[in-house]
Amino acid sequence: MKRALLLFSSLCGMTLFVPTLALCSDLGYYAQAIQGHVKILLARRSIDSLLTDSTISPALKERLHLVLEIRDFASRELHLPENGSYRSYADIERAAVVTNVIAAPEFSLQPLTWCFPLAGCVSYRGYYDPRKAESFAAALREQGYETELYGVSAYSTLGWFDDPVLNTFIDWPEAALAGQIFHELAHQQLYVKNDSSFNEAFAEVVEAEGVKRWLARQGRPAAAATMEKQERQQAFVALLLQTRRELEVLYASGKSTQLMRAEKKAVLSELRQRYQLLRDEAWQGYTGFDRWFERPVNNARLAAVATYHDRKPSFLTLLQRADGDLGRFYEETAALAKHPRAERDEILAELAKGQ
Repeated sequence: MKRALLLFSSLCGMTLFVPTLALCSDLGYYAQAIQGHVKILLARRSIDSLLTDSTISPALKERLHLVLEIRDFASRELHLPENGSYRSYADIERAAVVTNVIAAPEFSLQPLTWCFPLAGCVSYRGYYDPRKAESFAAALREQGYETELYGVSAYSTLGWFDDPVLNTFIDWPEAALAGQIFHELAHQQLYVKNDSSFNEAFAEVVEAEGVKRWLARQGRPAAAATMEKQERQQAFVALLLQTRRELEVLYASGKSTQLMRAEKKAVLSELRQRYQLLRDEAWQGYTGFDRWFERPVNNARLAAVATYHDRKPSFLTLLQRADGDLGRFYEETAALAKHPRAERDEILAELAKGQ
């Protein structure tokens, strides 16, 4: 599944770090973002009212009951914000709420960023209409950037609005549904401007810890199949991050454009070979990640992976140092967030050594 990104930036943004794009196109972007979000707000209905509505199917009511249990657990046991978020439901009649665009130069793993007054700078741009996302990505490709487009199942407005549960993820397996809600509420718990890697890694760790505790509370420890899936996910991400590090060394080498293109192609080819070895031998033929390679691997795709996973070991160390006490974990993370970016990155790098 695709992990949700924050979209509130697109509701109130102003400028963008791609100077060749026209201001009028930005105005159109903000208009579609506002209109798209308003439509979702208008489609919301409180879950309590839906549970007493005779026109709602028993299957959906069962899922909505589960959502309320998960939502109460999030505030009561995980100490996540108690508010109206995820206590309403909206069917937006499509599979993804937005399509996100990420872009990076040919020889850099640093994605383009777009900056907004309230959310700060983020490394993606979301569109409610996937055709507009593709048009924007095409314009970036014409300028020489590599791009990644993907559908997003949910986003957080950081507590400015009461975010609803959507049809895009209501039918997910229980652990994934709970994880989605925990992840988005974590963004409401703590959000640092201009640091997507910090925000997403923090939310990923809260999500994983929350799901583990949710399953334990239900008397269902993570099944062996679930643990195996998580281990494969970790191994696959490690493979991608290894490739990312190799490309970083290449891009910093100062070699000619021709040589870098040739060596970049070789590094990406090696990634496929390593994956096939992992799949065929260690995983005994498990093909669950084959689809990831159906599209060309590029810098934008690798940048997106890094956003969610680069800093996770650091936050896991912080959680361990807090002896699993989420209240202390939030306090220590919030204190860390107050450090200047460079100093914060140094602390996070040192914490990662604890894993």
